[in-house]
Amino acid sequence: MNIRNKIKEYLFNSPDKSISIQDLAKDLELDKSEDFKEFIGVVALMESQHEIEFNDLGEVSLFKKLEVSKKTGIEGIFHANANGFGFVTIAPDEPDVFIPRGNTNFALDQDRVSLQIIKPANPLTGTSAEAKVIDVVERNLKHMVGQFVAFTKEQEEESDLIGYIISKNKKVPYNVYLSPKGLRPENGQIVKVEITHYIEKEFPDSMQGLVIEIIGNQDDKGIDVLEVLESMDIRSAFPQEVIDEANAVSDTVESSDFMGRVDYRDQIIFTIDGEDAKDLDDAVHINILPNGNFELGVHIADVSHYVTNGSALDKEAYERGTSVYVTDRVVPMLPERLSNGICSLNPQVDRLTQSCVMEIDHQGKVVDYQISQSVIKTTERMTYTDVNKMINGDVETLERYADIAESVDHMKGLHEILVKMRHDRGSIDFDTEEAKIIVDSNGKPVNIVKRNRGVAEKLIESFMLIANETVASFFQDADLPFIYRIHEHPKADKLARFIDFASAFGVPIKGTAQKMSQKDLQNFMLKIKGKPGDAVLSTMLLRSMQQARYDDKNEGHYGLAAENYTHFTSPIRRYPDLIVHRLIREMAYPDKKTVDYWAEKIPEIAKHSSEMERRAVDAEREVEKMKKAEYMEQFVGQDFTGVISSVTTFGFFVELPNTIEGLVHIKTLDGEYFNYLERTMTLQGEKTGLTFKVGQEVKVNLVRSDRQTGDIDFIHIPSELDLVEKRSKSKPNSRRSKDKDAKRGDSKSRDRKSSDKKNEKKPFYKKVAKNSQKGGKRSGKGSRKRSRSK
Repeated sequence: MNIRNKIKEYLFNSPDKSISIQDLAKDLELDKSEDFKEFIGVVALMESQHEIEFNDLGEVSLFKKLEVSKKTGIEGIFHANANGFGFVTIAPDEPDVFIPRGNTNFALDQDRVSLQIIKPANPLTGTSAEAKVIDVVERNLKHMVGQFVAFTKEQEEESDLIGYIISKNKKVPYNVYLSPKGLRPENGQIVKVEITHYIEKEFPDSMQGLVIEIIGNQDDKGIDVLEVLESMDIRSAFPQEVIDEANAVSDTVESSDFMGRVDYRDQIIFTIDGEDAKDLDDAVHINILPNGNFELGVHIADVSHYVTNGSALDKEAYERGTSVYVTDRVVPMLPERLSNGICSLNPQVDRLTQSCVMEIDHQGKVVDYQISQSVIKTTERMTYTDVNKMINGDVETLERYADIAESVDHMKGLHEILVKMRHDRGSIDFDTEEAKIIVDSNGKPVNIVKRNRGVAEKLIESFMLIANETVASFFQDADLPFIYRIHEHPKADKLARFIDFASAFGVPIKGTAQKMSQKDLQNFMLKIKGKPGDAVLSTMLLRSMQQARYDDKNEGHYGLAAENYTHFTSPIRRYPDLIVHRLIREMAYPDKKTVDYWAEKIPEIAKHSSEMERRAVDAEREVEKMKKAEYMEQFVGQDFTGVISSVTTFGFFVELPNTIEGLVHIKTLDGEYFNYLERTMTLQGEKTGLTFKVGQEVKVNLVRSDRQTGDIDFIHIPSELDLVEKRSKSKPNSRRSKDKDAKRGDSKSRDRKSSDKKNEKKPFYKKVAKNSQKGGKRSGKGSRKRSRSK
């Protein structure tokens, strides 16, 4: 049982008791120095999430308004699925609990809920625990955004409501009807609504709210993207006090700011970014030392000098967590006056930085380093295009940038060494293909192309990776509070499924689901490279990995095979990087007060930053899906050749060469029943043996492309590419798939149904559920009140 659950278990058994932190730690046997530091961090996190509270004497107890289930005492955050079911996250290191459709009790995405376990996890079958929501403890959804549909005069008089909204948020399957007490928009306008009444048993079909903001008209330029952003509470505009603080910052570096900083202005330092980049937050320099080793300097804009702890700028950056990049726009974490101005490492001007200067040998090992506050003046503002031309020997470009040509040559050599170093230790290279959506001045997509990454792009990535590792190693060795970027070992159940599938695909993998080294996966990636279906297998392996996240505890980075890792290199666009810079400054000469302060603060910063990162990724995916569907509308009725990227009980998804993906629903495969063979992820016809499997080429016709939902539908066209196999006689893992009610699925959510396998840690609530089924009761207060890409 982890510390968080130990605390909850202890306090649940004595719900009216208050206890000092020292006594609580002693009773839980967490009073030793190595445990107490983590214990304090967990207590701080639980207080911030209103699970516990302190009284005037400094004693801790259950949060008085916290809903505690008498049967189980289990609470967590509900993650809704558009298909009506959901999952509840109880703790980061516990498997999610599955909530079947009909057992959600009207919980909405990200609500805090209390649960009753109705079916424990079964490690033998790989199914997760199932539960039903007993109550909604705290609502998360306060606002919604959507298109206003006005009632007729007769409807308005009859209902005393003015209309309802159509939202793009598929995770909220209820209509929101609007009171006349708010603003009165025109029919079709995009509006923001404050929720005033939630779904209840007495009113199970709709929510109510009032319009608090008219965002725009449905024909406004870019309104579709803005609607998605607003629906996820991603705001473009900054509060006035934040703008005022940004405007108060000087446009130039003052000489007084140089005090105590290492001066690197005599070095040949330059930035390398895309042509359209305006916020240049990293620059590099390289030298060959007398002993033959490389000196690599990674210089990052010192945003923390201007965005101070507790300021309006800092609070806004924390709330945003990250910049959000969607097709034709960026929603920045910081006002452009800072990100494109004094914090941008523009050429030939003094800039304040934090520098990680490393001595690296020819095996790629960092043998010495210096991390410091610094000042630089960049020589050039380089683009990836021009540096790639230099690397490829373009004479004209080499002559134009003769002053940095030697540096670029040395950087290429060091990059190759670092790539080999990472490969030798087992780093897994998921070089997946990404789409670039090109839009016109009105935001309409006019083309979709694959992003190409040259040596210059990969070179900068190598340098940023080694700098991140070096900074993290410094804090790990110093045993100081820190925010790490961690990537844990894959969950055994997901890895077991992938191993099984890969073997059925004809590519065996060494290792087991419980213990799989990065080298084993790396060798697998090399085996499939260049073979049919390699991109699909690579994507499936990536989906088997856990999500990287931020944490105050160092768990290492599995994908990079790095013992220590953080994010240090992008403080303009990521809040954790800003915190790392702040820690570098404040931990130069740490005292107990500073150490204790950050030990308490970092867990919540890490959790919130991870959540904001997932929100940004969700927004970017939603907009990309919408724009891809809008682009494909012009091709409805046309035929294409694509590759099957996924097979499910309800059909299969086909990916086109330009990364567009659409569904061939099983209902369109007329003429026979198809069995779904779960182990091989294959659909096979009962009569003909017509087979559809991952990685297979097929011909399809585009029949629907819906920009509102982002859905793209194909139908299969019989062709010479079709595969007919001898019908499988093995039926234990097959399912009949000709189902009139089969729905479009969510592969990510289905993956989460699986739980940990037999020899992984058992969920803490299993014993609780067992006791509950026997009729046993737990002591606790039964109050009711208090009113999302694991």
